[in-house]
Amino acid sequence: MELDRFVEWLDGYGEAWGGGNPEAAVALFSDEIRYFETPFDEPMSGKDAVYRYWREGAGESQRDVKFEHEAMAVVGNQGLAKWRASFVRIPSGNRVELDGFLVAEFDGTGKCATFREWWHRREVDGAPG
Repeated sequence: MELDRFVEWLDGYGEAWGGGNPEAAVALFSDEIRYFETPFDEPMSGKDAVYRYWREGAGESQRDVKFEHEAMAVVGNQGLAKWRASFVRIPSGNRVELDGFLVAEFDGTGKCATFREWWHRREVDGAPG
């Protein structure tokens, strides 16, 4: 994995999230993806599980998503990045801000095979507008 290719992958990740597009998100991952949303949860395994996660989250429960990233390094087949995101929860109208770090391990085809993230959340009642 090269740094510029990792940045392109992160851009695609942000576009998929911002567009609420689970199909575009799943296209970034290998068929055997192991997706760790938090370090203490069991990973989601396979594209079907990741699709459901993205559909229920970004696709159905979030709007006005903004995502930014900073690729920190590429070491072998792993990319490391800081990221920030914000969105409005559709059910509650609350504004959510996330600040996180991710490690993405890629297979030989450029698809992410293992995805791990760590993040903190701040949620504010009743987002404006």
